[in-house]
Amino acid sequence: MLPDLTPIFRRLALPLGLVLAAAPAVAEPQHGIAMYGEPALPPDFVSLPQANPDAPKGGSITLSMNGGFDTLNPFITNGSPAEGIAPFTFETLLARSYDEPFTLYGLLAESVETDDARSFVEFTLREGARFSDGTPVTVDDVLWSYETLGTLGHPRYHTAWKKIAKAEATGPRSIRFTFNTEDRELPLILGLRPILKKADFAGKDFEATSLDKLTGSGPYVVDQVDPGVSVTYRRNPDWWGKDLAVNRGQWNFDTIRYDYYSNPVAVFESVKTGAISAYREDNIAKWASRYDFPALASGEMVKLEVPHDRPSGIIGLVMNTRKPQFRDWRVREAMIELFNFDFINQTVTGGAAPRITSYFANSSFAMIPGAPAEGAVLSLLEPFKADLLPGTVEGYALPQPDGSPQNRAGLRRAIKLLEEAGWTVGDDGVLKNAEGTPFAFEILLTIGQDEVASVAAIYVEALKDVGIAARVTMLDSAQMKARTDTFDFDMTYIIRTMSLSPGNEQSLYWSSAAADTEGSRNWMGVKSPAIDAVIAAMLAARSQEEAATAAQALDRLLTAGRYVVPFWFSDRNLIVHKAELKHPERVQLYGDWGTSYLPALWWYEE
Repeated sequence: MLPDLTPIFRRLALPLGLVLAAAPAVAEPQHGIAMYGEPALPPDFVSLPQANPDAPKGGSITLSMNGGFDTLNPFITNGSPAEGIAPFTFETLLARSYDEPFTLYGLLAESVETDDARSFVEFTLREGARFSDGTPVTVDDVLWSYETLGTLGHPRYHTAWKKIAKAEATGPRSIRFTFNTEDRELPLILGLRPILKKADFAGKDFEATSLDKLTGSGPYVVDQVDPGVSVTYRRNPDWWGKDLAVNRGQWNFDTIRYDYYSNPVAVFESVKTGAISAYREDNIAKWASRYDFPALASGEMVKLEVPHDRPSGIIGLVMNTRKPQFRDWRVREAMIELFNFDFINQTVTGGAAPRITSYFANSSFAMIPGAPAEGAVLSLLEPFKADLLPGTVEGYALPQPDGSPQNRAGLRRAIKLLEEAGWTVGDDGVLKNAEGTPFAFEILLTIGQDEVASVAAIYVEALKDVGIAARVTMLDSAQMKARTDTFDFDMTYIIRTMSLSPGNEQSLYWSSAAADTEGSRNWMGVKSPAIDAVIAAMLAARSQEEAATAAQALDRLLTAGRYVVPFWFSDRNLIVHKAELKHPERVQLYGDWGTSYLPALWWYEE
């Protein structure tokens, strides 16, 4: 007899008028789903293109992290979770192929079904799906995971849950989600939700930090934990999914260990001694100058350099517009003017790193700096034109320093902008507003961000030239997380990566709703109807061309918003690794052979 699933049927308290139409009869279960068009791989594929299906199993790797950790639950905002918990020990219903912009294939689910309007998605679990303790992954576990993650824990999961009108079991192994919002990415987003074991949390506070080991269904289990110091994962020889085509050639190491260090200097010293198996370098100047240690000369370690075509994302110092001194766009433009990019880049990277010119730079989704909006991009922006910041439609490019260490041209432009915004330098040399309040703020950084601290120190000195008093405060990772989660900062270092298939994550980064949600990634505090509308258009796009149009419009809105003082990015992966670590010959679409993909795709071979 089948279990009574009635208690887990539920309907959220949403107006029925919002529930989208039922699926047409033509919908059929498929082995995969693509954001646009059809999946590239047929139902009988033998492995993902980026994997080596003949990779041997065995060996161990040790990777590094800065800071520490105090919880093994990565799905909550409290505490700092150990690295690797989610990707190594938990699985999702579908799995990504990084050789396609956004295509998913069945993992825990053997099939996925949706209609042309994508008004619903239905998943059918594989019959043999098991947690690491041997118990089956059930429909009840799936429904509980989605509702729990959608209402508790980290807010990154909450937005998608609000778009679900109904979540229900439609059979002993099938689950259907019906949507109340047009969002063509939502079936894929739901396919990437981690599935937790409901029994693990019985009688427990889901949002409390804990070092209790959780039960996942993934290729690894947590083996050893030294709180704040190291965490080791052991490959599960009884992993239920080891023979699936979607997993073939992946997860090859017997053990994966993360060691935690107090600062990057200690990390690099451990790389030189061989204590760390692989390390990704982000500084091109250091790549050229400091990689001459004995392990490289002997061949024990080797260097790997792989170009990529991923968007640059945004990296730099973000201004919190919730703070009064950064609400005026002219002030923010002045802050960018006062950042002498050429001088700082030469000082820190030897001038080798390319400047970030927009959020989607280095990709076809990027706006053209200085060029006016045209065609479909202009059509998206036109309804909001009266309220858009200067340069959004007519064209905006980052201000260029004059090439001198003093950057006098930029200094003059910055002073003029500040005066227009109501800030003037008094006889005492201090920049003040009409009420006599000095322009002063704090730059918040994490201990160990030595390179960023060097940049900030140069920047602070330049700000003094216009009477701005800025100070740098260094915090440990836990303190930094607490401050940024509650938006309790003036300026801080930000990294926001962009993909070749931008979607729902953009809401978490930039939406008006996220600006008021603690723990969200909208650190700048932007609230823009235009940005909200463009993100909605992105989610409704039915083709790569429509998505690119929305991304280019979003790129304009964010770049012309002057929210971040941008740094530089690396247009290639720079990796040093032990010689016995091997990688696939094929360069995947995303071109990332870095340490984030290394545990899944690389292998050990003497």
